Amino acid sequence: MAQLFLQTIWFVPCYALIGAVLTIPWSPGIIRRTGPRPAGYINLLMTFLAFVHGVIALQATWNQPAQQIIIPWLQVANLDISLPLEISSITVGATVLVTGMNLLAQIYAVGYMEMDWGWARFYSLLALFECGMCALALCNSLFFSYVILEVLTLGTYLLVGLWFSQPLVVTGARDAFLTKRVGDLLLLMGVIALLSMTGTWNYWELADWARGAHPDPKVITLICLALIAGPMGKCAQFPLHLWLDEAMEGPVPSTILRNSVVVATGAWVLIKLEPILTLSPIAMSALVLIGSVTAVGASLIAIAQIDIKRALSYSVSAYMGLVFIAVGTGQNDAALLLVLTHAVAMGLLIMSVGGIIWNNITQDLTQLGGLWSRRPVSALAFLGGTAALIGCPPFGSFWALLNLADTLWATQPWLVAIVLVVNALTAFSLVRVFGLIFGGKPQQMSQRSPEALWLLVVPMTLLLGFTLHLPLVLESLSLLPNWANLNDDVAILLFWSSVFGCTLSGIIYLGNFIPKPVRLPSTALQNLFAYDFYTPNLYRLSIVFAVDRVSKITAWVDRFIVDGFVNLVGLASILGGESLKYSTSGQSQFYALTILIGVSILGAFLSFPHWSAYNIFNSGF
Repeated sequence: MAQLFLQTIWFVPCYALIGAVLTIPWSPGIIRRTGPRPAGYINLLMTFLAFVHGVIALQATWNQPAQQIIIPWLQVANLDISLPLEISSITVGATVLVTGMNLLAQIYAVGYMEMDWGWARFYSLLALFECGMCALALCNSLFFSYVILEVLTLGTYLLVGLWFSQPLVVTGARDAFLTKRVGDLLLLMGVIALLSMTGTWNYWELADWARGAHPDPKVITLICLALIAGPMGKCAQFPLHLWLDEAMEGPVPSTILRNSVVVATGAWVLIKLEPILTLSPIAMSALVLIGSVTAVGASLIAIAQIDIKRALSYSVSAYMGLVFIAVGTGQNDAALLLVLTHAVAMGLLIMSVGGIIWNNITQDLTQLGGLWSRRPVSALAFLGGTAALIGCPPFGSFWALLNLADTLWATQPWLVAIVLVVNALTAFSLVRVFGLIFGGKPQQMSQRSPEALWLLVVPMTLLLGFTLHLPLVLESLSLLPNWANLNDDVAILLFWSSVFGCTLSGIIYLGNFIPKPVRLPSTALQNLFAYDFYTPNLYRLSIVFAVDRVSKITAWVDRFIVDGFVNLVGLASILGGESLKYSTSGQSQFYALTILIGVSILGAFLSFPHWSAYNIFNSGF
């Protein structure tokens, strides 16, 4: 039975696609009598079937070599574009993670969007995300990976802009789409250039080529930098990180999926391309630099945010920065473990605060407080997600961060310091959010705040249970590093960085010693963190200003030069026609004179170069 499900694993993305197609009668309102709810239930069923399919198939892949299935698509002349699928424990496990997270997000959405009439459109877009991410997980071709990433970019635009009647939503969807397009355009250049150099887009064949290749250092460096640009945008890395913040305008159930697994799509492609990237030391150093700047910068920005979603979204960018560091130092296993542990922990954090946003109709941290006694389940879920995201033993991210830092300890100890700083800042930020929501006294917006609807609590509780038991699952699958081979000093430093961040934040935000809101001694430094290092202003002064000026110059040229020339030709034709209509007298001698004059003018024009040459010859003679 398991082998049958494994042989048909290619059908897993099709479940979501079928669900999206079946949603069509409810999306434009063709079926009105039942309301839009059946569209959601259909997609729930299809996602559940995809999840079960993946779980059964995963059992057949364990301890088995990876397989490849090739689906022919286009063969023209010397161009052969086929869709290869990689069937392995990692790829099938990725589909299980995607379908599982989407299943919980869809159950969560049933309660969260109870009164929303955009159900059909919302669930069809979630199905589009599921289909794209499952296809990306199985895909073994760089070209088709790029196509899928483009589909996911479109899905981000549509999902963020679900409530398109709100101006901020429209602006957020537009900015998210355009920011990701910058990286996508550079990625496309790298994809095309890589084919001309290697002759293939297959990841396995690219890895084989990289093992014995000696390309021109300048060319391969430019190609690798272009290949990095796409994942930079998908993983919200500096300076292409603003889209994730803008995407928070979308519904919370979509944020669960986006902040957990959608942002990891870029990291997935980056891990696949690691054999190619190792050919350029400059590209590998760029990965480390980008990841380090993003990890530290985003962690500092997160501690100064008063919006719940923004505070958590910058933590996502920070952890994706750690993934960039892992890939840049050649640690693919640590990168995959970070992606997994971050996905479940961040999904749990979004679920826990989503019910508060839904019930209290605010996401401003300064308007909340005192919810520990009113929302104990949400509070415990947030604490569980916090423990699983930071270096707190024995939870998942502790092992992922330890695996990363242990390898860096002997080669690049300064990167270990970055990992410790990011871990401490993340612990500080999450405890700060917890203290402002659940600690202190109730504020005006949190006076009446019972526990959320059971449809929100059940998926959150299920994910909490899985998050807490994730280390046991990884241990049973022999995926955790062996403690005997790890550096005890690194483990102790990682643990104490978590303790330091949690303790300092707890003293500030859970105690009554320091008045709230907390302000730094330097207003300029506080504003620097709060306003995202003024990155939006820098965008406006540089890219937006340049595009605006170029657009105005282009519009002027188009209006007065291009259109002016065309209008001049048209005006000349009109005047010529108006003047010629008076020459139709009916007298043949007048027509003959007109033809003679025209032939004479044409002859003079054609013979002018010869007359000029004749005059020059005579003057020289």
